[in-house]
Amino acid sequence: MSYGGEHVVRRKDIDGSISVPDFYGKELRWQREAAGLSLERLVEGSFYGKSHLSDIEHGKRRMPMDLARHVDRILGTDGYFERHCEDVRRARRAGHAEYFEKVLEAEKHARTIEEWCPTVLPGLLQTPAYARAVILAGLPLSPDTEVEDKVNARMARADLFDVDHQIPEYWVILHESLITDPLLEPEDMAEQLDRIVELADRRRITSQVLLRKCVAHPFMTGSAKIMTFADAPPLFYTEALHSGDTIDDPALVGDYRKSYDRLRAVALSPETSLAMIRKAAGDYRNGKGPDRLE
Repeated sequence: MSYGGEHVVRRKDIDGSISVPDFYGKELRWQREAAGLSLERLVEGSFYGKSHLSDIEHGKRRMPMDLARHVDRILGTDGYFERHCEDVRRARRAGHAEYFEKVLEAEKHARTIEEWCPTVLPGLLQTPAYARAVILAGLPLSPDTEVEDKVNARMARADLFDVDHQIPEYWVILHESLITDPLLEPEDMAEQLDRIVELADRRRITSQVLLRKCVAHPFMTGSAKIMTFADAPPLFYTEALHSGDTIDDPALVGDYRKSYDRLRAVALSPETSLAMIRKAAGDYRNGKGPDRLE
């Protein structure tokens, strides 16, 4: 392959079969080291830090378009990294909608994640059976292979709960109907609620329940996801059936933050909520629906 008219021999340890992001990142590291540049030198003059570039080299983050252009200019790679940027982005979001791409990456680097879910349990907490039911409800004509790809992609997101450290700190507020109005058969609903209880018992999540009798409350109009980071401004995300909106304006995110805190104030305590979720799981396991939580 040629960059700027000069033939470049790839380093032998590059294995394109690993994944598109890994191949892209290893090629970036090869070109950087061949040019004799450190991470700090390569990002100098851009808006990004060396840790961001290091994550790209290890296949952990997508390459922003402006950084790709900066890298091509410094390394003289004739637009290679800009041209293949979208290939990496598509590979990273496999099984997810394009509008969810920014959130998909942000979850992996978040310090805290807080969600409000009025209509379906959040993807990070779903079991395969629950995810499959939600996907088929929204896309009933999807081929089985496409459905399973989406289910597997959703399950992969939950890997962040399986690492040893306690980051991100995850807080979720669930509407009562998600617990008492079953989307699945009793046995599968028990398994879904057991998943929430298991994560709470491991102190990986904090959950609260908003009772249905609380009719007037903040966030009556939709879902909410707020993410904070150690090295970046916070993000707010809300989603509709076929679209999603990611907001990074600090003032607007701050307004959503206040609304979420007010919602948290009118929900049941984490201890009471977990006890109710645990009891509902037992009721489903015994083949009957749970009583209204009121």
